[in-house]
Amino acid sequence: MPGLIGRKIGMTSVYDESGKSVACTLIQAGPCVVTQVKNEETDSYKAVQLGYGERKEKNTPKALKGHFSKAKTTPKAKVVEFRDFRAEFEDKVGLGNEIKISDVFAEQDFVDAIGISKGKGFQGVVKRHGFGGVGQATHGQHNRLRAPGAIGACSFPSRVFKGLKMAGRTGNDRVKVMNLKVLKIYPEKNLVLVSGSVPGAKNSYVILEK
Repeated sequence: MPGLIGRKIGMTSVYDESGKSVACTLIQAGPCVVTQVKNEETDSYKAVQLGYGERKEKNTPKALKGHFSKAKTTPKAKVVEFRDFRAEFEDKVGLGNEIKISDVFAEQDFVDAIGISKGKGFQGVVKRHGFGGVGQATHGQHNRLRAPGAIGACSFPSRVFKGLKMAGRTGNDRVKVMNLKVLKIYPEKNLVLVSGSVPGAKNSYVILEK
């Protein structure tokens, strides 16, 4: 599955052919450098490792310096492995090759976007799971409007079931949004405009898969 690494620039909106406003996300994808090529003979599976962004050499361990020097490239900030590149990309995935956005994606394609969602800390059930709360303050209810209510039974089953929707840490999870349409590509600036929202904050890393 071919793909690229990029950064989320922000959100905007464009008008489609019917004049309808479509929310979309602007992503700077690539250029990425092939830092490793895995094959079935040595690694038991086929994959391509891509590097994106620059990393300070003084903050790079020696092992990674040697890894990137094999590809004859500078240390990269983000490294992602893409498995099972299709046959039409075989000539582009040589060690040290630079892969640009126009090599992988085209307008009207559908892509999957992977990112780390915004962390919201410890949240209650109303914000975390969309609970409605008690809904009224009668019959002795006091400061209980956003409470979860009862969480278990009495003598049977005498416990709280695992996986019950309760308060807890919200966000900061790896999220994959599928089937986003590529509306526009700006190859000279390495920018791609996809429909819909992409997980993560501005300037966060985004993985695009085709």
